Parts: sequence; C-alpha cells; structure tokens
Amino acid sequence: MQTLGWREWGALPELGIDTIHMKVDTGAKTSCLHAFALEPFTHHGKPWLRIFVHPQQDSLHEHVCEAEILAQRDVTDSGGHTESRYVIKTRLVLGDFDGDIELTLTNRDSMKFRMLLGRQAMKGRFIVNPEASHLLGERA
Repeated sequence: MQTLGWREWGALPELGIDTIHMKVDTGAKTSCLHAFALEPFTHHGKPWLRIFVHPQQDSLHEHVCEAEILAQRDVTDSGGHTESRYVIKTRLVLGDFDGDIELTLTNRDSMKFRMLLGRQAMKGRFIVNPEASHLLGERA
C-alpha cells in the first residue's frame, strides 16, 4: 500500500489531463474534479458530457474533454450545501496506482485545488500521512 501526503500530483489520461494537483481529502467520500462548464449530449445513444476544465490552478488555460455520464448524485460539500452533480468514471494514475475511479464534477474556481481525492478512491490502495506532501513525487 502506498502512502500519500495531504497533497499529490496525478494524471487523468482518459480526460487528456497529464498533470493535476490534488488535495487528498479523507473527509470527502467521493473524488471531485473542477469543471467550470458542462454540456450534456448523446453519444451512440448514451448520455455523455463535454467537460470544460482549468486543470492548473493559477492558469485560465481551458481544457475540454468528454466522458460518459455514470450517474447524477446529490453531494453535500464541507459547508453543508447540497448540490446535484454529474458522476463520471475515469482512469487515475497516481504513484503505482493506475485504475478507474469515480469523480463528481463541480466548479472549484474559488478552491485551492482543482481535484479532491476522496475516500472511495483511496480505500484499500493508500494510507495518508497528513504531515507530508508530494510523497509520490513532485510535478510530473
């Protein structure tokens, strides 16, 4: 089992995101990705999303990707606000881990990290050292 710091660098290759800085958040059940705009559409009879992302925190560089919609769920944030969010499944590369995780999508423009890594994605794969950062390496 790998040990994570409270923040790590990873990649979401199926979404074309080679590098993303994530906060490791044991208080969050599901992982979350920043999306400043979402456009639902149908692809081969299935519901999909066009996802508009600013993958780097201090940049307005826009990245557009697409993914099949897995579900829509109500999610309560740390401030107690409930929001209906789209859920997708995509591949995460983080240290030695390379596998699928679920991500909810919401606008995180005002937040420090473009992605939260939640408990479901960490369960059975990682342990967390809250005093450390970037244990799996600096920016890829």
